[in-house]
Amino acid sequence: MLTSLKTAYSDTRAGDLAWALGREPLPALASLDLELSGVKVQLRLLGASHQVLLDEGDRFRSETVACMPGSSSPLPLGVSKRIGEWEYEFAARVETLSAGSFLGRAQELLALVADHPNGLAGTFPGSPTAFTALLVQQHDGQVHWRTWHSYPQEGKLVSTRTRVGVRVREGREQVLV
Repeated sequence: MLTSLKTAYSDTRAGDLAWALGREPLPALASLDLELSGVKVQLRLLGASHQVLLDEGDRFRSETVACMPGSSSPLPLGVSKRIGEWEYEFAARVETLSAGSFLGRAQELLALVADHPNGLAGTFPGSPTAFTALLVQQHDGQVHWRTWHSYPQEGKLVSTRTRVGVRVREGREQVLV
């Protein structure tokens, strides 16, 4: 799903992005609710990037990548941690592209996400290549998502990959939720 966001473009630099786990749901400009093999996932576009919520029944687990004033957790290159029975892996990459490469990559990513049933992308006013996009899939009892955050004024594209699953116990993987 592709949407035009009705807000000012607030992510001014790729270096302003921060990462956090477990934040409460933040106000969303657009969202997409999905259920993947019994797992409820909500993709959320924020005025300052993205948030993904996983429904664990009585509470949410969340990942937030956004410009968060006062945040002490900058965007890490990688994280791998256990949260209770959950295994969480996160990776981020920042690319600097030429103007022509940036335009082509932006168009490619927006087309990929806009046509995918588990995708959500939003473009910001003022530039057709200023966007945030998310794509989620479920595979082998795990939920995977990718995100892209564009910064056309810098020629930078920030991409993230996340995998959430449950620890293997006694030789077999548990159900995700």
